[in-house]
Amino acid sequence: MDGTAQTKSIGRTSAGVSRIDLRNEKVRAVAQQEATTVAPDATLDQALAKMRSGGGEALLIIEDDGLIGILTERDVLMRILGRDIDGGRPVSDFMSSEPRTLSADATLLEAMTAMESGHYRNLPLVDDGGKVVGMLRQQDLLEYVAEAFPQEILNLPPRPHQTMEAPEGA
Repeated sequence: MDGTAQTKSIGRTSAGVSRIDLRNEKVRAVAQQEATTVAPDATLDQALAKMRSGGGEALLIIEDDGLIGILTERDVLMRILGRDIDGGRPVSDFMSSEPRTLSADATLLEAMTAMESGHYRNLPLVDDGGKVVGMLRQQDLLEYVAEAFPQEILNLPPRPHQTMEAPEGA
């Protein structure tokens, strides 16, 4: 990680951020700069422990400084949970190979489009040489949008099927 990346600021509000920023703001400004990684020969137990210590975030599988796979929450739920699996097996047996990546210089709009079209919750960010420089999570985008457009978020109409359990007020 080169340390030159911008980070989002809690002070940025809709007064300083416009809709045009979704087309111009780079993903490196809102993404996690440190991705959680393991080697492909790490055991499944080691990988899951690292995922837990990272708050359940996706785990990137790195070999010779190159991204070869990703282990996501979906992978754990579909391939591991509830099955009699030896935790000593390598994580490479369970990862999704050749994960979709996104340039760290991509815009937020490009990131949203990629996440929506591929149904991704996490996208590894890479530099021009293909080296991982961060991880973009769906949560990062949601936080940015909520912070950038608070009035629009707070003023959304209620969903018709949602009802209150008890009336509010006096």
